[in-house]
Amino acid sequence: MDFEELLNANKIERVEKEEFDSSFAEKDIDSAKNSFDSEDYDWALSIAYNAVLRASRSLMSFLGYRPIGKEHHKNVFEFLRKTKFDETLVDYFDSIRKKRNKFIYGVIESTSKENADVVISKAEDFVQIRTQNLVEEQIKGDKKLNEVKK
Repeated sequence: MDFEELLNANKIERVEKEEFDSSFAEKDIDSAKNSFDSEDYDWALSIAYNAVLRASRSLMSFLGYRPIGKEHHKNVFEFLRKTKFDETLVDYFDSIRKKRNKFIYGVIESTSKENADVVISKAEDFVQIRTQNLVEEQIKGDKKLNEVKK
């Protein structure tokens, strides 16, 4: 994974690596489901997106990076595209980022029950399966690299 382009463009910066922690993202998934059950579909979509953002930022920290700049949400998705993350899923949540932005910052665009349900389901997959798989893959790769160095 080569992040030099993003580093040189001041979209990300190096930080001390941290343990991957999806607990806040998982709480957001639960909150998104509660909003969905309350028929607040726009908010459910926004919270599900936030779960993806939190899991993504934790993944970045695990790898030793963080997004910077005024477009830090966008930079997170650019970072994910440089990893082995499912590009279709990254593109999907990047489009949700744009929709959420319209909802949060005033251009109201109503989300259907069906759309909110799909977003929550995909966010749950993103948080609970995809990020965990990438973290585990990275840990295995680091262990192999350390064994080679010995």
